[in-house]
Amino acid sequence: MSAANLPRALAAEALGSLALLATVVGSGIMGVALSGGNDGIALLANAAATAGILVVLISVLGPLSGAHFNPAVSLVMALRGDLPWRHFAAYVPAQVAGAVAGVLLAHAMFDLELLQPGTRVRSGPSQWLSEGVATAGLLLTILLALRHRPAAIPGLVAAYLFAAYWFTASTAFANPAVTVARSLTRSFAGIQPADVPGFVLAQLAGALLALTVAGYLLPAPPGTPQQGAR
Repeated sequence: MSAANLPRALAAEALGSLALLATVVGSGIMGVALSGGNDGIALLANAAATAGILVVLISVLGPLSGAHFNPAVSLVMALRGDLPWRHFAAYVPAQVAGAVAGVLLAHAMFDLELLQPGTRVRSGPSQWLSEGVATAGLLLTILLALRHRPAAIPGLVAAYLFAAYWFTASTAFANPAVTVARSLTRSFAGIQPADVPGFVLAQLAGALLALTVAGYLLPAPPGTPQQGAR
């Protein structure tokens, strides 16, 4: 990516993160309102809406920025040499700012208090393990698909996260920017701010694990020059 294209990439990352969090939080609010107190139905609605918007966002914004919307994804791409470190340093603030704006937008659409620190407890070994597993699986899905099925990435990422909402105890945040932003809502999708560091550390550990596993599963073809960090 050239320096001239970086502003558009950052705008795409911020916009995608905004739309993703508006969907995650907004669909959680709507799911609770319409489910009659049935958390299973609310989670199903939340997962389906998130998967749907991911297909759209990755498909339309991927050509502009890679459609990371996730500092863990950007970190792995930088470590692989696919994203310059100076771009990584710009991507992360854009992702976090967009995600926070998405939470505020969801609150505004449902006529709720804009700033409302989360109160939902999400802590402990099972939650941290779940976030490590969710993030490792997400990154492995992306890295393996980049080699074998790049055109299928939007659907594969959406399908993986839909499943991970249900098979992880944490409901698969799998994204440091999402975690920070969801600490600003008391809705169904929220997390209390004190639990954010544990989630983020587990997510980063999962991302690094995925990079290691992918390096073993996908060795560079013979004669391929090593990519250096740019």
